[in-house]
Amino acid sequence: MSTMHFKYQAFDAEGKVLNGEINAGSEREVVKLLQGKSLTPVKIQESKEASSRLRGKKVSHTDVLDFTNGLCTLVEARVPIDRSLRLLEGITESPAMRELVVSLLREVKEGQSLAGAMESHGNVFSKMYINIVRAGEEGGILHELLPDLAEYLDTSARTRQAIVSAMIYPIVLLITGVISVVLLLVFVIPQFAAMFEDAGTDIPASAAFLLSLSSGIQQYGYLVLVAIAGLIFAWKRMDKTPVSKLKKDGFLLSLPMIGTLILYKDCAVFSRTLGALLGAGIPLIRALRVSREVIVNTVLVTHLLQVEEDVRGGAGLGASLEKTNQFPTLLHQLIAVGEESGRTASILLKTASTFDTYVRNQISSLVAALQPALIIILAIAVGGITITMLSAVFSMNSVEF
Repeated sequence: MSTMHFKYQAFDAEGKVLNGEINAGSEREVVKLLQGKSLTPVKIQESKEASSRLRGKKVSHTDVLDFTNGLCTLVEARVPIDRSLRLLEGITESPAMRELVVSLLREVKEGQSLAGAMESHGNVFSKMYINIVRAGEEGGILHELLPDLAEYLDTSARTRQAIVSAMIYPIVLLITGVISVVLLLVFVIPQFAAMFEDAGTDIPASAAFLLSLSSGIQQYGYLVLVAIAGLIFAWKRMDKTPVSKLKKDGFLLSLPMIGTLILYKDCAVFSRTLGALLGAGIPLIRALRVSREVIVNTVLVTHLLQVEEDVRGGAGLGASLEKTNQFPTLLHQLIAVGEESGRTASILLKTASTFDTYVRNQISSLVAALQPALIIILAIAVGGITITMLSAVFSMNSVEF
């Protein structure tokens, strides 16, 4: 079975130095394989070319979901972790995911837990994912927790896909409209300029404006692209320092409608993560810390830090969230009910589904209103340019007549 790729240097029985390459699960396996060939290894290292190929590959969310579902099925069938990973390596189609499974298998065979092996791949497995796996391994209930984890990943993937799918058409429509307007101004409008010059008549003010705009775009249009690129660079650069990122995230939260969507989306992530962790038997303080780390908006993270401190001091979670005056009323009220009834984990998961539904519905409504609005705006722009120039031509012809 092919695993990692190694280069080796070894002596044969006659003392001759041999250099070669071999596939194995670990350096220890390489030594055994070479000794089986009557070779004495003196140098073994993982192939740099193979390592660079692995680093260049990206594991997608779908790959992680498929891996989790496969692992869930095998673990529920009481298949040992090392054998489960070996089976998953054989059935995984994604090369990047297969390399990752090989790496996990190697580390598990060397004595690490599955959660410990996943920690070295933090860019693929979230802290919430790792903590749930660790809780399952420590409590011997991994077969009970993995189905909920797989459902969580599936729900998150469907929500993300719904958002992306909803935004594709408006974005394509906007790009197509902008390109159409720019092509009209750059290539069509200049043709009228020569016509007006030959006629020697006065140009209507609206047509003169379009001609000036066309000339300006031809001469300085690249500055618009530079300005857009500069704004994008400056916007991303705000994430480099905590102070600027805090201001940026605060600005996003203050935006009408968009701020509410961001708040509810992060609340859904927080609720689902915290509910999953509490359901896995992880203590509240530790679960709050992990849930806080999966939130993107730093303003909310700052408030959750205060919530964690209040809970550590003995306050209730619902009351601590209400004290921040930042989170939706529904969240802290339902959590307070859950604390009273002892069903905080299940109520958090239901609350997350409510927030996800709200986000999807609001985005659907926004897109439904955005599409006709874009069509009308682009029709006015293209139609206005066409009517303005044709009216100028007709007025010129009437003057000549």
